[in-house]
Amino acid sequence: MMSIKLDTVGGVNPLNNVQNTHHPNSRTPGIAVNDSISVSAEAASAAEAYYLDQVAEETPDVRSDLIASIKEKIKDPNYLSPERIASTADSLMMAWGL
Repeated sequence: MMSIKLDTVGGVNPLNNVQNTHHPNSRTPGIAVNDSISVSAEAASAAEAYYLDQVAEETPDVRSDLIASIKEKIKDPNYLSPERIASTADSLMMAWGL
């Protein structure tokens, strides 16, 4: 089996060039630089859509805490009244556009 030494290339360590690089400060002292960017309305809309998509993916489809709370309320015989049932039915119909 042949072994290859990966830390050097042609007898020269390629990391030496990176490690010894000196980057002088190219800004002239006393001169303020005002950088700015502008984003088109289309890009802002796309960014908002991407954000909302991420939130939707991270939000659980089922809120188990609400389900547990409702199950406890239903156990109480006084909770289910004809008025409450009618109100809930009306809310569902409106939510579904019926």
